[in-house]
Amino acid sequence: MYSENIAGYGTEGYIQYVLDTYSQTIIRLCYTYVRNIFDAEDIAQDVFVALLRRGKGFESPEHEKAWLLRTAINKSKNHLRSGWITRTVGLNDTDVPETEDSENEKSEVMEAVLSLPEKYRTVIHLFYYDGYSIKEIAAIVGKKPATVGTLLARGRALLKEMMIGGFDDEQVD
Repeated sequence: MYSENIAGYGTEGYIQYVLDTYSQTIIRLCYTYVRNIFDAEDIAQDVFVALLRRGKGFESPEHEKAWLLRTAINKSKNHLRSGWITRTVGLNDTDVPETEDSENEKSEVMEAVLSLPEKYRTVIHLFYYDGYSIKEIAAIVGKKPATVGTLLARGRALLKEMMIGGFDDEQVD
C-alpha cells in the first residue's frame, strides 16, 4: 500500500509529509468555496483530522490527493449549508485578506474566478491554480472528462467576458 511506504500511515512523519505537501492546495481550494481565509483554514484542518480518522492508507499518491481534494470540497459545501453560515452575515473587511499593490492584477483575476458559479469555479481552480489535467479533475469531481472540458471552456468564456467585456464598447483615442 502506498501510504505505508512513505513513513507509516498515521505516524508523525506521515502527518508532516501530508501537511507540507497538501495544506496550501487544500486551503486555496476551500477558499474558492467559502471566500473567507479563516473558514478555509478551519475546513482544511477538518480535512486533515478526517484523514487521521480514516485509519487506512492509500493505493497511490493520486488516490491520496484525490481523496483529500474531494473531502475538502465536500466539507466546504457542508460548511456553506450549515445553520451558522446561512443565518449570519460576515464582516466584509475581514472576509478577504489584504493584498499588496503588485498583486492587484492577480487579486482581480481571483475575484473574477470566485464570482463564477461553483461548477466553473471548481474546475478552473483545479486546472489553473493546482495544475491538474482534465482527466484528473474528472476523477476528483466525479464527472466525465468531456464534461470537465466543456465546463473549463464555458468558465474561460465567462472570465473573458468579465475581465475584458467592459472594454469592447469603449473607444480608445
